[in-house]
Amino acid sequence: MGKVKILLTGGNGFIARNIKEQLGSEYAIVSKNSSELNLLDPDAVSDCLKDGKFDIVLHSATYDPAPKYSPKDPAKVLENNLRMYFNITRCSGFFRKLIYFGSGAEFCRENWAPKMKESYFDTHVPKDQYGYSKYLMTKYALSNKNIYNLRVFSVFGKYEDWKYRFISRACCCSLAGKDVNVSQNVVFDYLYIDDFIRVLSWFIENTPKHSVYNVCSGTTCDYTEIVNAISGISGKPLKLVTRESGLRKEYSGDNSLLLGELPGFTFMPLKESIKNLYVYYESNKNIIDTNEL
Repeated sequence: MGKVKILLTGGNGFIARNIKEQLGSEYAIVSKNSSELNLLDPDAVSDCLKDGKFDIVLHSATYDPAPKYSPKDPAKVLENNLRMYFNITRCSGFFRKLIYFGSGAEFCRENWAPKMKESYFDTHVPKDQYGYSKYLMTKYALSNKNIYNLRVFSVFGKYEDWKYRFISRACCCSLAGKDVNVSQNVVFDYLYIDDFIRVLSWFIENTPKHSVYNVCSGTTCDYTEIVNAISGISGKPLKLVTRESGLRKEYSGDNSLLLGELPGFTFMPLKESIKNLYVYYESNKNIIDTNEL
């Protein structure tokens, strides 16, 4: 029996690069970036899926212009995310399972609450295009048996955008001897990319009981705790500078449904995962442009 054959979209992205690196020897992964497969073209998508004879599709591609320097059009977020998604789902007869990566933004940013459960979904409708696109994708997944949403909150690790993602930027600031500047402190539920991929591997191998799972660590910390952890790892002082006092709304999820499927699963301690990431940047200082910090 041959390896499970997987189509991985968003091939140049942070999550996809880690998937290829960590699972590439276990599965026959065909990774496609936007130049290799235009997910906005329904014919190109259907031809790829029909000809590829994939067992599983991992849909990590997303249209998100969140970084201020992104060239993506904010007015196209809803349309493009939905077109990519439905161009794949309409071809569900050509594959056994679709796993895509949702977002806590589905819960509506303005109404985030600590430790949100899956049942909190649809209590509010997101106002922003990105959150609304993920919300509509989940609505569809809930009515289809072979579509699974691994709803992530704050996944971090190597290959993420160090100019934009907090833990990576804080590591880079430490290495550059600069302060970490943010608008406001906030409490997050951070999940290390290696833990996420271990969870993903289970979903590839097994048939889950539900369509949607919060994939998060279940523990929280704020920016100050992260900066202090990095300072302890580096042995150098690191200062967090905030423009506003107080805390933004907490962004965290309840992972009890997930852990019910994966008994005995444990997450790497946050300080250990941050140390792994710090060592990565320490060994790859050439990718850091200190003018961008």
